[in-house]
Amino acid sequence: MKNTLLMNFTVDRENKKIKVEREFAAPLAKVWAAWTDPEILDQWWAPKPWRAETKSMNFKVGGYWLYAMVGPDGTRHWARVDYQAIDPMNYYTAQDAFCDENGEVNTSFPINVWLNEFKASGESTMVHVTLSFNEVSDLEKIIEMGFKEGFTMAMGNLDELLA
Repeated sequence: MKNTLLMNFTVDRENKKIKVEREFAAPLAKVWAAWTDPEILDQWWAPKPWRAETKSMNFKVGGYWLYAMVGPDGTRHWARVDYQAIDPMNYYTAQDAFCDENGEVNTSFPINVWLNEFKASGESTMVHVTLSFNEVSDLEKIIEMGFKEGFTMAMGNLDELLA
C-alpha cells in the first residue's frame, strides 16, 4: 500500500506558493492528531537523522508551537508556528518562522503561512498543505534550504508512525 500513496509537490512561483498533496493510510482523527499533538509531532516532524523537540505548544487560535530541529551533533534550529485559524478535523492556518530558543522571530529568514487541510477518503486521509510567501525570493530560499527533500522525508516518517 505504501507505494500507492499519493504525493504531489508543486512550486507555484507566479502565486508565491508551495503546494503539497499527501495521502496517508490512516483515519482522519489519527492523522489530525499527528499534526496537532506535540508528543506525536516530535516523533515524525524532522527528517532523519534529525529529530524534533517541542519546547511548548498551545494548539489554539493565538497560540503557538515552539520547537527545535535537533541534529545528530546536538545543533538546534528553532522554529515558531503561530496558529491563526483552526477548524478541528478540517484545517488550520499558521505563520511559520525561524526563531531563537525564546520564540523571538528571526526576520532574516523567510516567514510563510501554512494552510493545512485534512479530508477523509475511505480508509485513508488526504492532507493538502499550501505554503504562501510574501516574496518569490523567500520561496526560493526555502527550496534552496532543502524544504522539498526534508518535508518528503518527514512525510515518510509519518507513514511509518501511522502504520
